[in-house]
Amino acid sequence: MCFSSSNDSCGILYILKDSGILGAKPVNFSMKQNTKLSDAGDLLKDPSQYRRLVGRLIYLTITRPDIMYSIYMLSWFMHAPCKPHIEAVLHVLRYLKGAPGQGSFFSSQNDMSLRAFCDSN
Repeated sequence: MCFSSSNDSCGILYILKDSGILGAKPVNFSMKQNTKLSDAGDLLKDPSQYRRLVGRLIYLTITRPDIMYSIYMLSWFMHAPCKPHIEAVLHVLRYLKGAPGQGSFFSSQNDMSLRAFCDSN
């Protein structure tokens, strides 16, 4: 496994390769428009793949806030994922394939300090 301190592109490419969709065509949006996920549908025979992918994507939302809503919605179905849910996860992965180096960068050499301002009377 490859870890990079400069960005998450290596991690994303590893997830794509591990899930078997490294050669898939990228998409422009993390979730299809008007997607309505529900408990309806055929349950997955082995939900461990779904749970592993969503877990990895939850971790990835730290530096990729653009997928946060999609992953939030998909995490609701961890207990009993159906076929539409795994298809939605694969769609998010195809979105990430389009720009694997995009995201927030947090340098390990930076002295981070939080600054805030509040104007209250």
